[in-house]
Amino acid sequence: MRRRLTALVVSAAVLGLAAWLFAPPAQAATGDGTPSDPNIAFYGRWETTNPAAVVPHFAGAYFVTGFTGTTVALKQRDTIDLYYSIDGGADLYLQNVRGTVSLTPSPLRAGNHTLRVSYRVVAGSYHGDAVFQGLALDSGAKTIAVARPAKLIEFVGDSITVGTTSSKNALTAYGWLTGERLGAAHTQIAEGGACLVSAADGCVGMADRFLRVNTAAGSPLWDFSRYQADAVVINLGTNDVGHSVSTSTFQSVYTQLLRDIRSKYPRAAILALQTFTKRYAAQTEAAVQAVTAAGDRNTFFVPTDGWIPAGGLSDSVHPNDVGHQAIATKLVPIITEKIGAATTPPVSTSPSAPTSAACAVTYAKTSEWSGGAQFDVAVRNTSAAPVAGWTLTWSLPAGQKITQSWNATTTQSGVSATAVNAAWNGQIPAAGSTAFGFIADSGLGGATGFALNGTPCTVTA
Repeated sequence: MRRRLTALVVSAAVLGLAAWLFAPPAQAATGDGTPSDPNIAFYGRWETTNPAAVVPHFAGAYFVTGFTGTTVALKQRDTIDLYYSIDGGADLYLQNVRGTVSLTPSPLRAGNHTLRVSYRVVAGSYHGDAVFQGLALDSGAKTIAVARPAKLIEFVGDSITVGTTSSKNALTAYGWLTGERLGAAHTQIAEGGACLVSAADGCVGMADRFLRVNTAAGSPLWDFSRYQADAVVINLGTNDVGHSVSTSTFQSVYTQLLRDIRSKYPRAAILALQTFTKRYAAQTEAAVQAVTAAGDRNTFFVPTDGWIPAGGLSDSVHPNDVGHQAIATKLVPIITEKIGAATTPPVSTSPSAPTSAACAVTYAKTSEWSGGAQFDVAVRNTSAAPVAGWTLTWSLPAGQKITQSWNATTTQSGVSATAVNAAWNGQIPAAGSTAFGFIADSGLGGATGFALNGTPCTVTA
């Protein structure tokens, strides 16, 4: 009897140990800044096998969160290059940082803030060790949730989609720019040098890798239940010519990719771009025709003739910043037509009406091309009180028209222009800043009369 009782006790102990070993990890406390903190929103494909150290894959993966207090730092496992933005400000670049990486060399004003971090990617492989182990905050501070965009757009491609040769890589590529202008979440499932077809000479085939966590051969399949795209933009075929991919094989594999995307994203609009070099254009269009003939009415072939202006390439293939901006300018209205406006749910603020504030504005034309120009606007709150909701007004030069904007909603009546904060950047802490940008149909200068919530601003052009 004693032997039997002992066996039962041992069995129970073993079962208890097994239950502990195989139980899912406990949910992190909301607001604690660990990688599993639900207040941290991850966009793109992040590997979360180890919930204490998560890893982004493919270009353009990023995370967004809010936080309280005056300082914030990243906990990085090893050396990495990254971009970060606080309170909607410009994306700042850090190189060769590791360990506890301070993002606030000068403390912020006490209050609520927002943070976005993106790790730099080079030819599909992160430059350094992109292992995020959490945030370090002030004693007593916590993370806070930020409203998530209502739409998500996925961009599938090669080095052009990665943003190779542009000034900030993924952050200045057409996919990132398009998502930002639409106020949508965005992902870039791309690798430099990739083909559509997995070639015998080793060219990575994105038709297969689209289904996976990363670009390594045989990597685990991605769990598509983690997010659903509202639109998927494909730009593949530029590299296949150099890897002896036949036109018949290309068309067959492209058709299967379209079917795979549809099976994973049943409601998404799928846009198959004609490559800017026009390689495999006929086969791309034929693949679209094959799936539409089979009943898919939400997949489209998109001609791209003339999308990249003169001076828009850094070499014979890769767009520079001007080229990527021009591509985004073409894509935004096409995507808007297919999926509607990508609006973000409003953030509740108190008071509900914008508060007045002293301010300083930096207004700069950052690029120009035939028929258009980009302007970036930084707004700094120079008062001692935070701003809860903001509206910036100013006068444009006569004859200039705003055609697109991002990080703010812009309207225009004659020469009078108005920009209203997006949901995620409505609060500007005392001495803090935010930024937005827009495209106009000309590069005319001479904007005047800037005012933040009715209070005139000093201006630096």
